[in-house]
Amino acid sequence: MAAALALLPAYAAFAYVVVPAAWSRHQRKAASPAPGLTYTAERLPADPLNVAFVGTREELRDAMRAAGWCEADPITLRSGLRDAASVLFARPYVSAPMSTHFLGDRPQDLGFEQIVGGSPRRRHHVRFWRTGAAATGERALWIGAATYDESIGLSHYTGEVMHHISPRIDAEREKLFADLARAGRLVGAERLAGYRPAGSGVNGGGDVYQTDGALLLGRLKS
Repeated sequence: MAAALALLPAYAAFAYVVVPAAWSRHQRKAASPAPGLTYTAERLPADPLNVAFVGTREELRDAMRAAGWCEADPITLRSGLRDAASVLFARPYVSAPMSTHFLGDRPQDLGFEQIVGGSPRRRHHVRFWRTGAAATGERALWIGAATYDESIGLSHYTGEVMHHISPRIDAEREKLFADLARAGRLVGAERLAGYRPAGSGVNGGGDVYQTDGALLLGRLKS
């Protein structure tokens, strides 16, 4: 036990500093980002974009709350420690922070989740980015990536402790729209087939996923 504790600083430095920095340098020299994907801070391909909504920031927040989703807390030392404790000891934390993904060079604007089984070890979650130049309070297009965290493990690329997603990302897309429709917060929805290539892919943690490549676009009730 003492030997393992003594090795923790070395592991943390390697998994959270050295390897991510190496990946970041490598990816910035690689090809341009593929369309329809979000990226990690190390520029590794992350989760595919599969949902979008038209509405204001508050309409999106209100709709997600009405559908039973909680807005994720920002990443801070306090929220990170609380998140770690909730996972280790199976304690509820319905607004646990989620890792930062990027669309272009922009981090997500909003994130929402539904924990499963009493802790954020397993959860439905979605990140959103506002597109266009709409002013605060104006309607905009919010594009997002919805996935299901099914377990905790180590990143296949960096060795960091992280969530691993279910490969059935299309099911998460459908669940989110079903929740919003059941809450009466959608006034219309359409499927944009071929938004991105169908088939399999690998996200920023090394998890394989399958998708039909469609994007669901909904208009929120004002």
